[in-house]
Amino acid sequence: MAAARAAAAVDAYQHNTLIRAAADHRSLLLAFRAMLREGVAADHFTFPFALKALAQAHHRSPPPCAAATATATTTLGCLHAQMVKSGHGANVYAASALVHAYVSRADAASARAVFDAARHRNVVTWTAMIAGHAAAGEAREAVALFREAVARGQEVNGITVAQVMGACAQSRDLESGRWVHATLRRWGVEPILLDVALATAVLHMYASCGGLDAAFEVFDKMPRRNEVSWNAMAEVCSRHGRQDKVLEVFPGMHSVGMKPDKVTWLSILRACTSKGAAGLGQGVHAYMEKTIGHRHVAVCTSLMDMYSKIGNARSALQIFQCLKRKDLMAWTSMIIGLAKHGHGKDAVQLFNQMQHGGVVPDHVAFVGVLTACSHAGMVDEARKYFDSMWNHYGIRPTIKHYGCMIDLFSRAGRLAEAEGMMQMMPIQPSVTMWGSMMNGCKVHGRADIAERVGRQVAELNPQFGAIYVIMSNIYAEIGRWHAVEHTRRLMWQTGLKKIVGSSGTEVQMLCS
Repeated sequence: MAAARAAAAVDAYQHNTLIRAAADHRSLLLAFRAMLREGVAADHFTFPFALKALAQAHHRSPPPCAAATATATTTLGCLHAQMVKSGHGANVYAASALVHAYVSRADAASARAVFDAARHRNVVTWTAMIAGHAAAGEAREAVALFREAVARGQEVNGITVAQVMGACAQSRDLESGRWVHATLRRWGVEPILLDVALATAVLHMYASCGGLDAAFEVFDKMPRRNEVSWNAMAEVCSRHGRQDKVLEVFPGMHSVGMKPDKVTWLSILRACTSKGAAGLGQGVHAYMEKTIGHRHVAVCTSLMDMYSKIGNARSALQIFQCLKRKDLMAWTSMIIGLAKHGHGKDAVQLFNQMQHGGVVPDHVAFVGVLTACSHAGMVDEARKYFDSMWNHYGIRPTIKHYGCMIDLFSRAGRLAEAEGMMQMMPIQPSVTMWGSMMNGCKVHGRADIAERVGRQVAELNPQFGAIYVIMSNIYAEIGRWHAVEHTRRLMWQTGLKKIVGSSGTEVQMLCS
């Protein structure tokens, strides 16, 4: 009897080794079925090994096709059924592995069913289920489950806390996040001092929930920081409009010998763009040329966007031409940059190159090429691109595309076509569209259309003072001074004022 048990244990060990080494769903299923065919009984190692291998195979694999997904689902169902049939469902390690396997398949409902039916649960089981809810976008369920774990006196670890902090950040639940943080402190645990990854999770939670001061406090108290911590802080500041703080990230990282990564560069370049800091942006560009070059398309695209927005389309084009690989975002950014700086024909030519290169435009790229056509006065070409959106690419025009066309027709003096499109389009015309038409009427001296359009705008938005100013200017140009006086009096009676525009520019950059 003892010899038979020993032989069975050896057989189970051999099959468990094969199962554990399975590289994909199919080989795992074959190894498990071979074990069943040979009459070898699964032991308490078999199902945890098999389910862990299944989850790992899913993470290692490229985006699955329908056949691969079906095989993985079949394998998981087979393992689940055999686990219940063999009585191993009561094993806490097997149950935890099953919850994790369903979570890895993005099946939070099945994972929760297994979790609720489990007789025994440990910290791994709870953590896996909390992570499953969070990954499925069920942040409130994840937070509620953590509260239940604490109420039951269940042990939690750093991974559990990181998952629930992520769920609080996802649901913007600052109250629950603070409660989790306070609970840990009551237990004598300060996550900020315990682990850099956990401290970063706490920082991200406060930042996502709007607790900017608390996020700064967490960051300042962290004894150690990694790239993720610095990037999280940069993202916090960027989201709350604190671009000055974002720009402090780079020297801060440099002072501790840490190199910025792709995420850092994107945050810094966004801050330079937002502040219009041309000199600083050029300094960042020079540093990047010496370190990472044109390795990251997304970073180079952000750099192009910065140069375009500070009025330096030439530098943006030079960066674009240096890119060995250009994705849709890079093409679109360059097209829009050229269009906004009066190089409409060059932008249209670039759009055609993109199409010929096999890159399929999206709705943003079409906004770019329509804007280019508008600035270059290419009415017929714009109409062709507008029609091709739906006819060739199945892209339904949005209010931005219609706005480009209305602006184009108005600039070209084809006001009847502009008005006709506004009446026919399936979207309510915006005040900006009416404004484009009014400007077109002013440029081309069409007071008759302007009066009709002005009445419609006044009904839509009585507080839109710019319409009254444009009407007054139109009347002045054609010598209708009584109408000018009447329009001005209307503005005064309704309490409207002309909004004074303003802009800023960088006049000096101090370097130390």
